[in-house]
Amino acid sequence: MTMISVVVHGLGNIGRHAIAALEKAPDMRCLGIIRRPASLGTQAQDLRGLPDFADLEALIKAKGRPDAAIVCGPSRQAPDDAARYLAAGLHSIDSFDIHAEVPAVVRRLDEAAKKAGRVAVTAAGWDPGTDSALRALFEAMTPAGTTFTNFGRGRSMGHSVAARSIQGVADATSITIPIGGGRHSRLVYVLPEKGASPEDIKARLAADEYFSHDPLDVRFVADQAELDATADNSHGVLMERIGSSGLTSNQRLCFDMRIDNPALTAQVLVSCTRAAMRLTPGSYTLIDIPPVALLPGERMDHVARLV
Repeated sequence: MTMISVVVHGLGNIGRHAIAALEKAPDMRCLGIIRRPASLGTQAQDLRGLPDFADLEALIKAKGRPDAAIVCGPSRQAPDDAARYLAAGLHSIDSFDIHAEVPAVVRRLDEAAKKAGRVAVTAAGWDPGTDSALRALFEAMTPAGTTFTNFGRGRSMGHSVAARSIQGVADATSITIPIGGGRHSRLVYVLPEKGASPEDIKARLAADEYFSHDPLDVRFVADQAELDATADNSHGVLMERIGSSGLTSNQRLCFDMRIDNPALTAQVLVSCTRAAMRLTPGSYTLIDIPPVALLPGERMDHVARLV
């Protein structure tokens, strides 16, 4: 079995779980972690014995050139990080999660990937990501109809990171609450910086792309301990479609899962790293990738086992 060598970019919630998922992958090995220089040498337990480096050049000098980079930094930085790894000759895999901006990111990374002769897989989490593939399958089964994707209740990593980036916010946790019919509200717990204006923080949150489309409730906490009590990683989705197959109506399709959010996101990234090795140069999302390409081993073995 040919081993795929991987570098993980970032050691946040997703990066830590990506390391664990790579340990369990029979066809992959992690060469190391790329982190901010100020973070090097910290979080030894999370590194799980792997070396950390300030940049790709240092990692290559010490460990050799990896095949792919799993980008686990903040979502808004993912397209720039992915483009840099592509230019360096690596496949890139990220979980960019701003739905409305995904088409533009795909086009940008497609150009960069083809120029480098490499593969970019973007929006490779569970939503966008595997849920996107399920929505496509639901539409193939019932072409006329309506799909409702209801998230939560649970902590949204992307929304939490976006809230932390707001001026005056020391730390924050964003909880997604399903209203029904594919609509959601956002409950954001905020630990403000000393002297920050609560009203200014609320206004900035309400104007942010992550929060501007949904009902928003902002609650301020007094200290880190109070905020940490809200920061559970559980999340989930209930996807429902009512539609018709041909001339037959009242077809109901349903998918329900309850998960640890960063662990599942990291696992999807690792599976997409495998798929990147099997695709022609260009940029892809989960709806573009054959499911069998995500699995270790031989295609026909999976055909015999799963079909």
